[in-house]
Amino acid sequence: MNIQERAKAPTPKFFKVLRTIGLSLLAVSGSLLAAPIALPAAVVTVAGYVAVVGGVISAVSQVTVEDSKAKKDQGP
Repeated sequence: MNIQERAKAPTPKFFKVLRTIGLSLLAVSGSLLAAPIALPAAVVTVAGYVAVVGGVISAVSQVTVEDSKAKKDQGP
């Protein structure tokens, strides 16, 4: 199963929730980084790290597939 098939395959419910959380973290950190006011350096640094974490959580959750689907594609 290649990466394109994995991305298109059904995602388990837990990972759908986790993907939504990751995208939310990414959106919040993006809005902090793009804020038109000057923020303390610590806030900007933490927002950058949260953006990375949110992106990784979302990406990993997207390519996670149900085990039964993966076993069926591999065969006996």
